[in-house]
Amino acid sequence: MVRQLLLLIFFSIFSLHISIAEKPGKKNKYLRVLTFNIYHGATMKGDFDLDYIADIIKSVDPDIVALQEVDFKTNRSKKYDIAAELGYRTKMAPLFGASMPYDGGEYGNAILSKRSIISSEKIALPGMKGTEPRSALTITTLTESGDTVVFISTHFSNEDERSRVLQAQKINELVKGSRYPAILAGDLNALPGSKSIETLKEEWRVTDASKEPSFTYPPNKPEKKIDYIMYTPAKKWKVKEHKTICDTIASDHCSYFVVLELKD
Repeated sequence: MVRQLLLLIFFSIFSLHISIAEKPGKKNKYLRVLTFNIYHGATMKGDFDLDYIADIIKSVDPDIVALQEVDFKTNRSKKYDIAAELGYRTKMAPLFGASMPYDGGEYGNAILSKRSIISSEKIALPGMKGTEPRSALTITTLTESGDTVVFISTHFSNEDERSRVLQAQKINELVKGSRYPAILAGDLNALPGSKSIETLKEEWRVTDASKEPSFTYPPNKPEKKIDYIMYTPAKKWKVKEHKTICDTIASDHCSYFVVLELKD
């Protein structure tokens, strides 16, 4: 009788342990986001030390990365597929979107993602006549928590504010009426308070306070903010952390990093 009672207690405790172990915990609702203009993959020493650039990316363990000034098999970049090379080095899924043909290959934006990409689209952005073509690379993906989000990597014109305003209007159109929360990241070549940034703010919320912007250019003595991470809708996201990573070798820009919490 005592033996039977002990066995009953044992199996009751064992079953309770299994039940607790199998109970799913709260999934991670945080998204670690990085944007980085990588100067077509060249370092400031003039070489193509892609391991060095990858180490900058890996230093913040991002879930998703927006890359600008990305070369695809150009002569100047030694025919590297830069996005694929950085994807291999960071163990992230790479996606490249061309803005224009260039130097025997293509030039544009890229995305690196820890998680699989559900869908993607490259969208040409408008600009004034005679300015360099620009585009936005957009993906739909799942977070670790299983939520669907849209992520956009882009690079606005460095030639003309009128072009940047047109590009901002196009970006806003992409998320109007969207059923999913979205993040916009990239080199926008515009200062806080400019017309193009104010246009974006009609749909997007910036991730650093306007009174204390995170300066991203140049990396040796940052005094301008031109690289941004934004989110929409405002009620779905909360900024937990933001900072710049400035390295005078990796690029002529600092990278900009944000931790966002996706709210229920």
